[in-house]
Amino acid sequence: MPHTYLTDTQVAARYGVHRTTPWRWAKVDPTFPAPIILTVGTTRWKLADLEAWEAAKHGSAA
Repeated sequence: MPHTYLTDTQVAARYGVHRTTPWRWAKVDPTFPAPIILTVGTTRWKLADLEAWEAAKHGSAA
């Protein structure tokens, strides 16, 4: 099954933040999924990693 990858703009839209925010989160929050370099100049976040991060955050808030 192929993976779905999101751009920084798509990740930002998912969380309602500016497109630079996911980059900052990746630097300062060790629990936030790291972006994956697919090719030179093409960096994306794996949707499955983001969903796992969301589930972990939701679980720790309960």
